[in-house]
Amino acid sequence: MGALSVSCVWLVLLLALDAYAIWPRPRSMTSGTQALRLSPNFTVTPTFDPSNASDIASAIMRMQALIQSDKLGRLVVGRGSSDASAIQTADELDSLELSLNGANSSGPGSISNIATEAQKPLSERDESYTLMIPSDGSAATLSANTSLGLFRGLTTFSQLWYDFDGVTYTVNVPMAIEDAPAFPYRGFMLDTARNFFPASDIKRTLDAMSWVKINTFHWHVTDSQSFPIQVPGFLELSSAGAYSNSSIYTLSDIQDIVQYAGERGIDILVEIDSPGHSAAIGESHPEHIACFHASPWSSFAGEPPSGQLRITSSATTNFTASLFSAVASIMPSSLLSTGGDEINIPCFDSDPETQMTLNATGMTIEQALSNFTQATHGALIDAGKTPVVWEEMVLEHNVTLSNETVVMVWISSQHAADVASKGFRLVHGPSDYFYLDCGAGEWLGDDINGNSWCDPFKTWQKVRGSGSSK
Repeated sequence: MGALSVSCVWLVLLLALDAYAIWPRPRSMTSGTQALRLSPNFTVTPTFDPSNASDIASAIMRMQALIQSDKLGRLVVGRGSSDASAIQTADELDSLELSLNGANSSGPGSISNIATEAQKPLSERDESYTLMIPSDGSAATLSANTSLGLFRGLTTFSQLWYDFDGVTYTVNVPMAIEDAPAFPYRGFMLDTARNFFPASDIKRTLDAMSWVKINTFHWHVTDSQSFPIQVPGFLELSSAGAYSNSSIYTLSDIQDIVQYAGERGIDILVEIDSPGHSAAIGESHPEHIACFHASPWSSFAGEPPSGQLRITSSATTNFTASLFSAVASIMPSSLLSTGGDEINIPCFDSDPETQMTLNATGMTIEQALSNFTQATHGALIDAGKTPVVWEEMVLEHNVTLSNETVVMVWISSQHAADVASKGFRLVHGPSDYFYLDCGAGEWLGDDINGNSWCDPFKTWQKVRGSGSSK
């Protein structure tokens, strides 16, 4: 997946079309031209028993706090001064009523926590909602089939309001919104292996993601540079493989981050990159790593330090399968990525143990890779997880994968059709549209012009121009 270490600043800078501050733009939206003030005593009232969805109450409180603190001026000349007279005579909205389709006020219906809904398999998630805001001050209504849909609607509601001289208002009522996502997977990836980010920064990123309804945090948490995540039964990996004792995500940190994300409608797809990008494992288990710290690194890896899992070793295969099972036990998502990008064949060619096994068994390195992948993915499938891999596992290697495997396209947008033609579901995130570290200078080599591997910088207009976002 290349050299990805990015920030999410762009997420909070995006504005929708026309004069609205809604992102992304709802599927269907009709609005009027009347003004409406939000009452200082505004309340949000569920019409159902929310006791089975404790995070709904906290979501309501966050939404109300965001409206009060946001102070967004309308994006017009004068920043809303021309609205002053209409605001003075406008009706006030006192309440927003939440209703769960199929539930009633006397029982909890089928509601579950936002986190529970957000962590379901992609095909089972329902994020749809309907939001109605009358112009006469009567109660606004938000209805959905799930708590996750209600949360998405609350997010949209929070983006409808402007501030002028301390008054919270809109000039676009009556309003009717029918919304559902165009894509079931809307992801943001952060590499915390090459550059450690504290949990507070990850939470800040999750906040920004939730505001624009991005529903999957792809956590690229391990790589050759460091192994900063504690895994039950494998604590030595982070003890020896992290940059420092203060650069480790403890089991408590992980639980906290997962809960924080889930409450904001975000699933966490964790990635334990393998068999490449795994040199950090060698700091505690050198027996499992081929060409560990071999020099020159450029001959054995895409970036320093060199080293990748010894895929011909049954001990290494069993070790990796057990590691994946342990990671699966602490991550509630139905998805788990095993990486699979940038496997360096010369590394295996130079490794005596690998070559000895290949010669003894008559296997090719591609057969060994397929066997390794089937065994380690089998552990994930047994744990109820769907494996996720990078595109090379499908396009460059003769690897047998489960039909349910999700493939991430990262090298080029032109490869998406190739992956789809093989019958796999795919996540479209190619570097020519979506990588946000492009244009920040080179770090792998010494380009005389200071160019990075995926120049130029990708603006949000470029992202929106990709085929997958239309």
